[in-house]
Amino acid sequence: MPEFEKKLDALAPITLAEMDAIKLMNRIDSKYLTDEDTLAGILSDAADAGYRAAFVDGLKIVPYDSIYYDTPQLKMFTDHQRGKTVRQKVRTRQYVSSGLTFLEIKRKNNKGRTKKKRIEIPADLFRDFSTSAEACGYLAEKSAFRADEISPTLETIFRRITLVNPSRTERLTIDTALNFVNLRNGNRTGLADAVIIELKQDGRAASTMKEILLRHRVKPVRVSKYCIGTTMTDPLARSHRFKMRIRLIEKTISKKLYSYA
Repeated sequence: MPEFEKKLDALAPITLAEMDAIKLMNRIDSKYLTDEDTLAGILSDAADAGYRAAFVDGLKIVPYDSIYYDTPQLKMFTDHQRGKTVRQKVRTRQYVSSGLTFLEIKRKNNKGRTKKKRIEIPADLFRDFSTSAEACGYLAEKSAFRADEISPTLETIFRRITLVNPSRTERLTIDTALNFVNLRNGNRTGLADAVIIELKQDGRAASTMKEILLRHRVKPVRVSKYCIGTTMTDPLARSHRFKMRIRLIEKTISKKLYSYA
């Protein structure tokens, strides 16, 4: 068992019902990159600071499975690569332990704010929701795409820890064991012991977690699991911007992950 998993025992649990009651109305999101060894120290400090860990289906580390959809020309990927401030992502997400499945649309505006809309769908539509009139209608209403314009592109499989601070003004998601499967060419890869952290905080409140991350020399970074996974599995994707992110991940974990030839 990795050391960071042992540190979770010191964190008191928080239930999904309690999580649902937390509303971050003036939310600011920040992403961070680290490795599993450093994560152990972060979790130890978080426990000392009174953070609680989400407890889902009896688990503090919850398996997730997501499928990202895109056009044949990878428009959503390309919009991100080009730095377009207004962009979207479409995915299905399944909570593996429960089978609960959603169609999700993430929209980013020109002020850097991301809004997520989602609808629950049957688990058997996880890999292809196009046979559901309700899901297709929801996509057309909430996004700039129709179901017949997009198809499954990349599967991301990972394990997630979710923490909440004592005053419930910030939520932290910690993604480990990240693996990617390109659903168009069959290529597979992963990020070894890299860890992606996302801090969602109330913009009006001070952040103890930011202080903890700074103490462990973990700095903010812009990183997209979809874009990193696509870059690493699709040699035809034009992705100089994301290759720089992959080099940063390799430097962080001191491991070679990708061939740049």
